Parts: sequence; C-alpha cells; structure tokens
Amino acid sequence: VQLQASGGGLVQAGGSLRLSCAASGRTFGSYFVGWFRQASGKEREFVATINWSGAWTNYDDSVKGRFTISRDNAKNTVYLQMNSLRPEDTAVYYCAAEKRIDRLRIGAAELWGQGTLVTVSS
Repeated sequence: VQLQASGGGLVQAGGSLRLSCAASGRTFGSYFVGWFRQASGKEREFVATINWSGAWTNYDDSVKGRFTISRDNAKNTVYLQMNSLRPEDTAVYYCAAEKRIDRLRIGAAELWGQGTLVTVSS
C-alpha cells in the first residue's frame, strides 16, 4: 500500500484547506489513519487520527474544534478538513496508516505518505 497526501497550499489566517490521503495498492480499510505535521526546525507532531470505520477520532488539543478528520473507505481516502487556520499551523503534513493505534499515536506507523506543505500567512 502506498499513501499519497495532497491538498496543501498557501492560505491566509482564518482560512480553510482540505487535505487528502489516498491509498493505492490495496485497501487500508482495516488501518487506523492519522495525520502528523512537522514545522521547520521542529519535531514531527501528532495532529489527528481515525479508526477503520470512522466512528472514532482523536485530536491533539491544538487543533480540536478547528480540524476534522474523516474517511471514505470506498474511495480509500482519508481527509483532514482544516478551518480557522493559524500561522502556527504552518508545516508539512503527513498521513500515516497503522493497524495498531498505540503505534500510530507515537508515530511508529507502518505506512507514510510523502507530505504536503501547508503555509498559513498572517
């Protein structure tokens, strides 16, 4: 399975973007999928995750109420809707997939996408 992240770009503070993570090769319906981000000069950090059915989600406190993760298993795609963006959200965003949530949550995922850059101007 390969993951392809897309949807990044330049947006003004307060704006919105939707990131997509598409899986190819085989279905990743049994995987937890998460989004992580890494700002320049900083360590990669967890953003959000969703379980295989989409019924359970978890977010970092910094994005709660602003970001929404969802998935469409029929399309083998996971989305991250980002609203009310702030300059501090600027980072390269990566999607990852892992069958074990404990491993995904710490960034020890089996599968990683290539990253998509989100830049939020003030």
